[in-house]
Amino acid sequence: MNDQIQPEGSPEHEHGALGDAEYAEFMELAAEEGFDAEEVEGAIGEAGHGPLPVLAVIGRPNVGKSTLVNRIIGRREAVVEDRPGVTRDRVTYEAEWAGRRFKLVDTGGWEQDVLGIDASVAAQAEYAIEAADAVVFVVDATVGATDTDEAVVRLLRKSGKPVVLCANKVDGPSGEADATALWALGLGEPHPVSALHGRGTGDMLDAVLDALPDAPEQSFGTAIGGPRRIALIGRPNVGKSSLLNKVANEDRVVVNEIAGTTRDPVDELIELGGVVWKFVDTAGIRKRVHLQQGADYYASLRTAAAVEKAEVAVILIDASESISIQDQRIVTMAVEAGRAIVVAYNKWDTLDEERRYYLEREIETELLQVAWAPRVNVSAETGRHMEKLVPAIETALAGWETRVPTGRLNAFLGELVASHPHPIRGGKQPRILFGTQAGTKPPRFVLFSSGFIEHGYRRFVERRLREEFGFEGTPIHISVRVREKRGRKK
Repeated sequence: MNDQIQPEGSPEHEHGALGDAEYAEFMELAAEEGFDAEEVEGAIGEAGHGPLPVLAVIGRPNVGKSTLVNRIIGRREAVVEDRPGVTRDRVTYEAEWAGRRFKLVDTGGWEQDVLGIDASVAAQAEYAIEAADAVVFVVDATVGATDTDEAVVRLLRKSGKPVVLCANKVDGPSGEADATALWALGLGEPHPVSALHGRGTGDMLDAVLDALPDAPEQSFGTAIGGPRRIALIGRPNVGKSSLLNKVANEDRVVVNEIAGTTRDPVDELIELGGVVWKFVDTAGIRKRVHLQQGADYYASLRTAAAVEKAEVAVILIDASESISIQDQRIVTMAVEAGRAIVVAYNKWDTLDEERRYYLEREIETELLQVAWAPRVNVSAETGRHMEKLVPAIETALAGWETRVPTGRLNAFLGELVASHPHPIRGGKQPRILFGTQAGTKPPRFVLFSSGFIEHGYRRFVERRLREEFGFEGTPIHISVRVREKRGRKK
């Protein structure tokens, strides 16, 4: 999550969102309930971390990228077959090495001068390089450097990202001479590795940790305390550019009835309600992104990146049309990105009573997952209710940054468990013992329990958290740690 970077030595930096006194009290409570101190610290750190550094695994098809990814994450999750082109989309996993956690991005094979879906795969790999903090470039040492590998090198040099060169398929000492030949690529020392058998991966990961930053740079706002970033997102032709022009009181961006007019995210500093905001008009997100070609494909990737860098996503929905699966996908993307959310129903002035009735029913059924988001009914064309947009954004930001003190949270959890205990399963009744809010932007809670907490009960806890503490306009992340069976400590 793109949390504000805290100064060294601040409570947020040391113990997530907990101050020293609160942290000491919390650890004492954890010890009484039989939790190991290291386990609790790890859970708080995991739930409350800021943005994890991102490592992209890049290379041409069939050099063993997915096999290497499986080796690093310690499980067979990335699909592996002995033929090129199995991986197509960027797939992200969380990984850990030597106590440091990072995001690992597996990509499809990069090839030059390709068409159709292969061009889309190559575009995904290029986007992964752009979004990464460091890159592992995988080369098949048994084949040596090809023209495609050298083209990838040029791409990596242009990106300016730190690169660790992985010479894969070195299964024994006899293959290390092949790896040595890769010095010629000019990327520094080749690390001889057998992703299949694990040989040499530890040394390569040590080099990766040297290349990765502790945390990526702040990515929203021009600086800490700078203008808040608002991304306008939605399907093509729902009126994002018209809305931006209306709030700016001038024609800042091109508006046309043809869907897909906007292709690059457009940043505009706009003063509203005495506050300067940075609005980002984005390209409309079409369905079946991976089947797009050319400019539309890249536009969708840039829109996704703009949402990641924003603090608030204003999701525009065309109120005159039925809520579509694509609208729901866009909502899900914003929620998964952890942004504060405002839902704006545009073209409201065109609705008759019958359409308003059916729209309300659609909202209740199709957008139940963001029932907590502030809603504004607007008309980008006439300016109707535009003055309600800023209060809705401020409400969402306030929810996004809300923090509940640990003492108050545990008093709430105690009352909740007493009045609505978890259902008995298999003769046992798991119980939430205590918890803390490990971070904000969005709010992240870690709960400690005596057994597995079902998904339905977690949703119930989230709903009651919202009823008690607000959190309007923000997703909430809840993770649960189960006490091991070693019993309570005396």
